[in-house]
Amino acid sequence: MVTMLLARTVLTMDPTRPILKDAAVIFDTKIIEVTDDPAVIERYARDRAVEVIEGGAHTVVMPGLINSHLHLEFSAQRTELDYGSFMGWLYSVMEKRERLVSACKEACYTRTLESIAASGVTTIGAVSSYGFDLAACADSPLKVVYFNELIGSNPAAADMIFADFVDRLESSFERMSDRLYPAVAVHSPYSVHPVLVRKAVHLAKSRGLPIGAHFMESRSERRWLDSGSGEFKPFFEQFLKSATPVGSAADFLSCFEGVKPLFIHGVHASDEELSTIARMGGTLVHCPVSNRLLGCGRLNLEKVKNREIGYAVATDGLSSNYTLDLFSELRHALLMHEGLDLALLARDLIRSVTEIPARAMGLHTGRLVAGRSADVISFDLPGEVEHERLTYAQVILHAQKMRTVFIEGEPIDIPKEPLDDR
Repeated sequence: MVTMLLARTVLTMDPTRPILKDAAVIFDTKIIEVTDDPAVIERYARDRAVEVIEGGAHTVVMPGLINSHLHLEFSAQRTELDYGSFMGWLYSVMEKRERLVSACKEACYTRTLESIAASGVTTIGAVSSYGFDLAACADSPLKVVYFNELIGSNPAAADMIFADFVDRLESSFERMSDRLYPAVAVHSPYSVHPVLVRKAVHLAKSRGLPIGAHFMESRSERRWLDSGSGEFKPFFEQFLKSATPVGSAADFLSCFEGVKPLFIHGVHASDEELSTIARMGGTLVHCPVSNRLLGCGRLNLEKVKNREIGYAVATDGLSSNYTLDLFSELRHALLMHEGLDLALLARDLIRSVTEIPARAMGLHTGRLVAGRSADVISFDLPGEVEHERLTYAQVILHAQKMRTVFIEGEPIDIPKEPLDDR
């Protein structure tokens, strides 16, 4: 089935023609053509084999959103965890994680994934510590880059930790499809032994898998890795019987040479570390709401841009957010980074949930250009955008209920009432 989606505005994410007016996107499983030529549109409209979907006076069509970092296994969390400081939150996670993780059964995962799709997200980067969400991810219509997470700093248990990680990775390969892609996640420089980091990176590199890692999320992490002091010291002594860091930030980054990793957060990365990430072609994943709720601070996007580091915006999980609505996350980012030009920031933020994470995770989506996967969404703005330079900002501010969501040309059912993403 060939579909033609008509709209007042089409955001292509193609730098040669980024915004089209009174345009159409024609697709089957892939984008066939994107055009604002009335004659071409009329030709497709006369073709009885083409399903024509009319837009409204203020309809916008754009690529489906990509939420590149979230933890589905905490999707039962509502108000149980402690917010305001990273360490306060971490202690509450340690206390309640087993109950919270076990509280999210199959129906919880399915409902969460349905709410994500209904909000305009067509691809997620799901970070999994246990593999409990694998079946739901594999059965979802969403595209899922499934990051099997490695965590463990005890050298005596390294072989067992890595064997469990490999078992989970192989299980994801058994469910691999054209919509579920196995990947590797290394938790962080403070929680994974350097030997395990190197083994995980080697495995990802040898199998051509995307790889991501939390990096410099909090001030506590910065102090612990730099000097073995601060709030992490009693935490490690209590839970891991360790009084010194297992490695340094520089050594951790050096393990990722030869791959192009996603580094999550990076709020407290030094200038030198940012330059290293830029040199290796890494991507930063920015989770503004999570960073605020956990008292981590704000990523300096000006430094990131000055080093030409691509960044993606993501929600993180419901352990450190109140919603997985990615447009909501973009609104927070637009308002949080007040020192940057509004129109340019808005454009970059839309790129951060489309073409940038698509490139970072090796996906053939993120732009509406011929040959890319037909992951397409549409929605209505409340009125005409009078100033074209503010188009991206108005989209972020006003995109609410989706008109249509297509994943590889397949329409996704959108409930009339909003779904609870928890």
